[in-house]
Amino acid sequence: MTRLDTTVFYISGHGFGHASRQIEIINALRAIRPHLRIVIRTSAPRWLFDLAVTRPFSFAHGEPDTGVVQIDSLEVDAAASIGRAWDFHRTLDARAKTEARLLERHDATLVAGDIPPLAFAAAAAAGVPAVAIGNFTWDWIYEHYHEQVAATPDLLPVIRNAYATADRAWRLPMAGGFASFPRVVDVPLVARHARRAPAETRRMLELPADRPLVLVSFGRYGLGAVDWATVAQQHDLGVIVTRDPVDTGPTLSGANGHGALFEVDIAAMLDQGFRYEDLVAAVDVVLTKPGYGIIAECAANDTALVYASRGDFAEYAVLVEAMPRLLRCAYIEQRDLFAGRWAPVVRQVLDQPPLAARPATDGAQVVARGLAEYLGTGVTQSEVRR
Repeated sequence: MTRLDTTVFYISGHGFGHASRQIEIINALRAIRPHLRIVIRTSAPRWLFDLAVTRPFSFAHGEPDTGVVQIDSLEVDAAASIGRAWDFHRTLDARAKTEARLLERHDATLVAGDIPPLAFAAAAAAGVPAVAIGNFTWDWIYEHYHEQVAATPDLLPVIRNAYATADRAWRLPMAGGFASFPRVVDVPLVARHARRAPAETRRMLELPADRPLVLVSFGRYGLGAVDWATVAQQHDLGVIVTRDPVDTGPTLSGANGHGALFEVDIAAMLDQGFRYEDLVAAVDVVLTKPGYGIIAECAANDTALVYASRGDFAEYAVLVEAMPRLLRCAYIEQRDLFAGRWAPVVRQVLDQPPLAARPATDGAQVVARGLAEYLGTGVTQSEVRR
């Protein structure tokens, strides 16, 4: 085994997208380097990793960044987001020293961050090389809130200085930021691919095969009040809502089990040997807010996407601009989303022709090969700085 045999992954806990794509990279990396020790440092729930990481790992729960403050799944509180970010990053040097001791305890020889500034500051303090993987940077996200950032003028420089200590960044599609990283390498989408045939998934989960299926997917922050009675009346569709250990699903007010509505319990689905990406591949349309993870997953599994606005978030415009090149997609007004008037836009997206060319979705393997090559070089932080 080479000297660089322990990699610590710092993963933002903002939503589930950061975690899901890093799980794919971790699994791909361990397929190449099966004896590599992996430590996961994140505020995302451990069950996400226990369910999907294929080999043993160490888990160090902690808050590596503050992300943004969500009012709900579709709205961001900009003032609270910047306030929390500054409260955290104003003490980044002290936090980095504490994290450096964690890296030393784990005998870390490489840090990979998606994409908390703390990861890179801690690696620099510990003398460990660090690399970034992501599709946006937090300075780029926060810079969008000009008025709020003006009250904390040191926030962006602190973040950028931390990013500048990294050796390189693997930049995913639908990107924003990355100006602070000394070396940037563009890679394909990192995405989860179904392992079960759609017909098998529908049959085993008792979902109808005689109509288009729509999966409601709003991730960690759930979805606000919807007129589920109206949704249930759309008998030409099957609408799937899910329950998992974090999001217990909507209150269906007696509509569940009637008309268009079908419920899938994620834990029970996993016990049957099916994964979320199998469900995405089995449906015709995912109804969601745009985020890197769900867009990549739909693109990888040739599933159409209907999206609602996610409020004042810098990433939104980049995602919307990129989506038509990656998958069939259509926009739904929030008033129609909450009123349950989904059928017209679902029919619209299903009538779209297939893409002329499918996007590459092997980013996990590309990044894993890059990490494996990097591990084999035996680079030190002092050498990175030179």
